[in-house]
Amino acid sequence: MSMKVAFIGLGVMGYPMAGHLAKAGHSVCVYNRTQAKAQAWTAEHSGSFAPTPREAASNADIVFMCVGNDDDLRSVVYGDDGVLAGMLPHTVLVDHTTTSAEVAREVAAKAELQNIDFIDAPVSGGQAGAENGVLTVMAGGSEAVFAKVQPLMAAFSRFSQLLGGVGSGQLCKMVNQICIAGAVQGLAEGLHFAKQAGLDGEKVIETISKGAAGSWQMENRYKTMWAGEYEFGFAVDWMRKDLGIALDEAKNNGATLPMTATVDQYYADVQALGGGRYDTSSLLARIEALHKK
Repeated sequence: MSMKVAFIGLGVMGYPMAGHLAKAGHSVCVYNRTQAKAQAWTAEHSGSFAPTPREAASNADIVFMCVGNDDDLRSVVYGDDGVLAGMLPHTVLVDHTTTSAEVAREVAAKAELQNIDFIDAPVSGGQAGAENGVLTVMAGGSEAVFAKVQPLMAAFSRFSQLLGGVGSGQLCKMVNQICIAGAVQGLAEGLHFAKQAGLDGEKVIETISKGAAGSWQMENRYKTMWAGEYEFGFAVDWMRKDLGIALDEAKNNGATLPMTATVDQYYADVQALGGGRYDTSSLLARIEALHKK
């Protein structure tokens, strides 16, 4: 069934996600801070754009958001031009931004005052996953509201799961980033070792990827890592933002994350090398820079 939806935020993730909703037959109105990108999206897809989040959200059944961080989220939700100023009662606000669980609960409480339902729904799969419509969605909220939005999210995802109440999606995304950090550091050290040992990297990966060491990172990043190319996928600057959220949450819930804290500092080293916009596999660049000293 076609629905009226708004999509707020047309970055590397939001732009294709909104496009998939349009291709699925929904009436989509988009907003982006840089209006030229909203105009470009409208020229590429059937849909419209609005000059403010409020105007994009007006008359929408469901409003999707995918922006940068907690502050960016607040800037498009609150105020005279925010989405809550334009949304009608009994509609749904879905946030695909990776944020703190705290801000998810904050926005949900503000939305509830207007009889608006809220789902926090961070995604995993990167730019390629967004473009190919195969993201994984981690959601927090009520079962009834999730059931309402899941068919629409299927336009850009291959799997979505409700983890619990509001904030649970963000907590699950923190687990996701914690696991990725360890996997990438292990792969970086393994490839560095293989180079030092004079092994054929392709044969090594072809062999060990078939066993217990195999991972998405190994399958999709080893070739570019071996070649010293780090212009693919999720940026180090954003990964540090995400790991910072996880480390802050760990202080609240008592979790011990020594590996995550260490890898976060390794990413700080990559930033110091000028690699803030490198993708997360650039942990190998850090190792190789230290080895050359």
